[in-house]
Amino acid sequence: MKPFRLPRLDRYIIQKFLTTFFFMVGIFCVIAVVFDLMENVSRLLANDAPLGGTVMYYLSFCFHFGNLLSGFIVFLTIIWFTSRLAQQTEIVAMLSSGMSFGRLMRPYFMAATVLVVMSLVISHIILPKANERKVDFEVQHVHVNFHISDQHMYREIAPGTLVYFRSITVDRNTGYRFQLERWSESGRLEQRILAAKATWNTEDSTWRLINARIRDIEPDGKERLNYLTRLDTALSMRISDFGQRSALVSTMSTPELSGHIEREAQRGAPVNLLKLEKHARTSSPFSIYVLTLIGVGIASRKLRGGMGYHLFLAVVIGFFFVFTSKIITVYAASMILPADSLISSDQWLLLAAWLPNALFAILGGLIVWKAPK
Repeated sequence: MKPFRLPRLDRYIIQKFLTTFFFMVGIFCVIAVVFDLMENVSRLLANDAPLGGTVMYYLSFCFHFGNLLSGFIVFLTIIWFTSRLAQQTEIVAMLSSGMSFGRLMRPYFMAATVLVVMSLVISHIILPKANERKVDFEVQHVHVNFHISDQHMYREIAPGTLVYFRSITVDRNTGYRFQLERWSESGRLEQRILAAKATWNTEDSTWRLINARIRDIEPDGKERLNYLTRLDTALSMRISDFGQRSALVSTMSTPELSGHIEREAQRGAPVNLLKLEKHARTSSPFSIYVLTLIGVGIASRKLRGGMGYHLFLAVVIGFFFVFTSKIITVYAASMILPADSLISSDQWLLLAAWLPNALFAILGGLIVWKAPK
């Protein structure tokens, strides 16, 4: 039995596809690292960033950056080398020899499958760990005084118990303009606590309130006021529940993100964006297939403008793909479905995560249908 061996044409296109892709990823990462280093070199030196840690930080940075732009880079890759084949009439020769356009696309999709699998592994497994190292390094050596200001963060930490912060400094475990309200089941305010700041103690999981004013309201309407310069109390919340940066969500593995979504939903916090993030970890890698379809359909044409025109189309279509994805994400996250809707909220969010792929797959199908046969 002869061992399986790909035809020479398939090997040639797959090799060109993958080598050009990884070359472009490398070029983009080098450019991004140089610009980031120019911006942050003074902070790194001022905060005594170690050389080894800096190297690992930028390695994690490249994983994040490369995966973020993988679909667009795949698009440019296909446009780049397929346009050259088209301008040299190699594609015309292949099709004239009796090869179908579908047969021509086979090695492209074989190479795309390799990249889709890699992107899935990176998105679900490797990237969260890389982002965790990246965020830890940034907190220690880049954005040392990370601060969330004027966010007016509310959270229901228990039934009838609401907590508010005006702003939070994450690395100091401290929130400012703290307010806690406890309401009865009948809707009557029972207690309000105001404090200049509240600090989370990680050792014993308690909160220290500074300059606290406690107002207790009796059922008959009478009030009792207490002033304390310091109050240590236990509350069913953590500083990270309020100071949650989007970057911290990206450090969670998919199972951890699922658990985080459940906890946030139980607290009454909005979770639509978190659910979209979870779905996007799968839908985004599959956009490589869609952009491969569009890229081959466009670049296989021999046009007067040549590669320059093809690259211009690639940038325009890539921009509209990203723009459409963002618009759909924002709309889906903020949309409230009516009670008599045919689909549930979770089904709608799943659909929204895959909708850009579906829309541009239709566009790709039309482009391929019009491609030279």
